[in-house]
Amino acid sequence: MQPTQAASPSYFHKVVDCQWACPAHTPVPEYIRLIGQGRYADAYMVNWVSNVFPGILGRTCDRPCEPACRRGRVEEGSSEQPEPVAICRLKRVAADMKGDVARRMPPVAPRNGKRVACIGAGPSSLTVARDLAPLGYEVTVFDGEAKAGGFIRTQIPRFRLPEEVIDEETGYILDLGVQFRSGERIASMATLLAQGYGAVFVGCGAPRGRDLDLPGRQQAAAHIHIGIDWLASVSFGHVTQVGRRVIVLGGGNTAMDCCRSARRLGGEDVKVIVRSGFDEMKASPWEKEDAQHEGIPFLNYHVPKSFEHVDGRLTGMTFERVRAERDADGQRRLVPTGEPDVLIPCDEVLIAVGQENAFPWIERDCGIAFDRHGLPVLNGNSFQSSLPHVFFGGDAALGPKNIITAVAHGHEAAVSIDRYLHGEDVLRRPPPAHNLMSTKMGIHEWSYDNATSLDERFQVPWAQAEIALASIRVEVELGFDAATAFKEASRCLNCDVQTVFTQEACIECDACMDICPMDCISFTPDGDEADLRQRLKAPATNLAQDLYVSAPLKTGRVMAKDEDLCLHCGLCAERLPHGGLGHAKVPAQDRAGRPGQS
Repeated sequence: MQPTQAASPSYFHKVVDCQWACPAHTPVPEYIRLIGQGRYADAYMVNWVSNVFPGILGRTCDRPCEPACRRGRVEEGSSEQPEPVAICRLKRVAADMKGDVARRMPPVAPRNGKRVACIGAGPSSLTVARDLAPLGYEVTVFDGEAKAGGFIRTQIPRFRLPEEVIDEETGYILDLGVQFRSGERIASMATLLAQGYGAVFVGCGAPRGRDLDLPGRQQAAAHIHIGIDWLASVSFGHVTQVGRRVIVLGGGNTAMDCCRSARRLGGEDVKVIVRSGFDEMKASPWEKEDAQHEGIPFLNYHVPKSFEHVDGRLTGMTFERVRAERDADGQRRLVPTGEPDVLIPCDEVLIAVGQENAFPWIERDCGIAFDRHGLPVLNGNSFQSSLPHVFFGGDAALGPKNIITAVAHGHEAAVSIDRYLHGEDVLRRPPPAHNLMSTKMGIHEWSYDNATSLDERFQVPWAQAEIALASIRVEVELGFDAATAFKEASRCLNCDVQTVFTQEACIECDACMDICPMDCISFTPDGDEADLRQRLKAPATNLAQDLYVSAPLKTGRVMAKDEDLCLHCGLCAERLPHGGLGHAKVPAQDRAGRPGQS
């Protein structure tokens, strides 16, 4: 194999699994260490630079970082189910305990004469505004609602996300000199383009929920609701009660919010009914667990056939029972079981079977191209549309996803807009910024702690059920206290502290290989990657993670380390006084040009 080019810290970015998995590349171990030290405001600002909404995401994120967490792999094979570090809930700790950080927000540069319009006040648009306003851009955000937040405010129930958290974190952005035009829904792209903005960003989300055109739908329409519209009505106080028997159709996170909201608005018999199996539902595992914790049953493999009604009053739904089978090509399909149809009585139905984009306000002759699915044709790196000064992001760009993905889109679009308005190539992206520093302070003395024992994940406490279910506005999760946050933060393995091999200092004593608790270091003759992976002390089977390979040493062997197995425990560096292996901290990777961390 060719020697690993580790001179640039870019190589080590992928090794920090949680940070690599986060769409916004939040430096997770960095802020967890700060939480462990009680430096909550510092931890908050590290988050704010990358994910923009630490308090919001600390309650609602889809947590792509947690399945990637190295802690889960370390504990594989133990008697307990391996559990990642509670990264998301530690983010909330930083937000809850940070104190006043208003003075740490970036100063606003003098106006540079360039105007940018953002359509929609959701997470992607607000991220664009946050990134560009401090650089001197005059940013105007348009939204049809009275307050900023977009679907964060209208679709996520208050028992998961209190309104004051949304107000605070959207306020930090609007206070950067962003002009918020509330109550102004853009009805014509052509009209907006005529107003002379240098760039336009479309972050209006995917505002249309899918319906089900089944027999009885029109006759019983008064008792059948589209899930996202119903959640918005609940959020604004237009809906304050629901029927006693409620069916929620769909298996995504919106369905989980619908069923839990219905439970709090008077639904005594609330069921979630899905076409697929429980494990195939798109909802996050913890969302399903939360619904089950509140006593909501799930009925699998039921395909809706009709809405039953009497004189316009909904009485129930009929379902066909199906099972999943694989055809000769391995394709999964649902086939009827042959059992009789199932009639399930209900008073109301909430349809949460997906969302889709809707751009009726964008004239098709204005220069913006759309594909056959109705999505804008974009460059995947710059988010630039076929009309060069119009950019898209969030759900409006690629369809429904989640908040942290919308934030990541907003960051990339902001870079594109900045380059476009300076007459530069939007595809030439600025390199990530790095912090690189030594963490070894002396023999047996380290600037970080790495406990690699099997430690169970700490559970976030909940409000008492009788209190939580009595009101739609009582927050269910109470968050970690400082003591528990410290213990949970201590489970982090500090994956951003990297092993750095110094070939010139290595004497090939093999002591690092002997002391490694994971057998991830090997000294062996070189070979091609497939061969080398099988000849390591512990075969490297995860092809998604790299091998760290040195140039040939004096004996002709190479040092090869499996980055997938490494615990970042530091024992190898501590064991070798000659410095053949050392550690360096490579925590932060951010796009150049974003507002800096205070």
